[in-house]
Amino acid sequence: MKKLLNDPENAVADSLAGFALAHADLVQVHHDPTYVARVGGATTGKVGLVSGGGSGHEPLHCGFVGDGMLDAAVPGAVFTSPTPDGILPALHAADGGAGVLAIVKNYTGDVLNFDLAVELAEAEGARVATVLVNDDVAVENSTFTAGRRGVAGTLCVEKIAGAAAMQGGDLDDVTRIAQHVVDNVRSMGVALTACTVPHVGGPSFDLPDDQMEIGIGIHGEPGRRRVRTAPADEVTRMLLDPVADDLELSRGERVLLFVNGMGGTPASELYVVYGRARRLLEQRGVTVARSLVGSYVTSLEMQGASVTVLRLDDELEALWDAPVHTAALRW
Repeated sequence: MKKLLNDPENAVADSLAGFALAHADLVQVHHDPTYVARVGGATTGKVGLVSGGGSGHEPLHCGFVGDGMLDAAVPGAVFTSPTPDGILPALHAADGGAGVLAIVKNYTGDVLNFDLAVELAEAEGARVATVLVNDDVAVENSTFTAGRRGVAGTLCVEKIAGAAAMQGGDLDDVTRIAQHVVDNVRSMGVALTACTVPHVGGPSFDLPDDQMEIGIGIHGEPGRRRVRTAPADEVTRMLLDPVADDLELSRGERVLLFVNGMGGTPASELYVVYGRARRLLEQRGVTVARSLVGSYVTSLEMQGASVTVLRLDDELEALWDAPVHTAALRW
């Protein structure tokens, strides 16, 4: 195993320490229990947004704490759900008196731990709503889930719900908008190589050099099938067609096209995927109105990519365009 680490057991703590120093104008990292919150605390009268999950997917979620997205994020150990003792103070830290929305990826551990923390927060007087993200069309049930997994579409939920909260929406309205994104976003990914979890020290699964996993999960969970490696245009079609079919896109519709890197794929290759995905959508008569390309929801150093499509309307498009200022996403 070759990684820029000291003690693999301290990988998350060391990374968070550097993250806090690099972005001290935006975030504060709290310890015992661990969570990340916006500098200055909750904004009075604004709905707070909290998300979280296992580390190893950076910049998700901590990199999205800041103006226009999350108010707090809770990192677990690598590929391990955060526990309620970290989620609970994050919920309180994000509470400015207008309630808090918890954005939870659909993994069994995340769901159970967030549910318990929300119950505890409500018992202490907080008002909390929850939205479950399940955008992965690859499989219905997987290693860590009952139902579809939450993957790169989580970024779209956090960005758009964050904008709605910044514009003064109440908890019911922000929750409605977040759910509207969930209902209209789909993703699918491919792995060219496995990743190595630091404390394990070896690849998380075996993938021969001449094969790739179509429909991979962001923890290396199995996908739809293994196939021989193929040119980028063929691979992109394997990802885009199931996403577009599941959304039942119609001619004349507008979408956001998001090509996400899994951590070990260069931007130059992501743009190859983006170009092919855009052409495939245009062949369906679908207009790509907004785009995002980059490694935002990763799986450590896994080589691969995912394609996410979000059906847009005037409301979602305006909220996507709204200002955002976080460590990882800003305009």
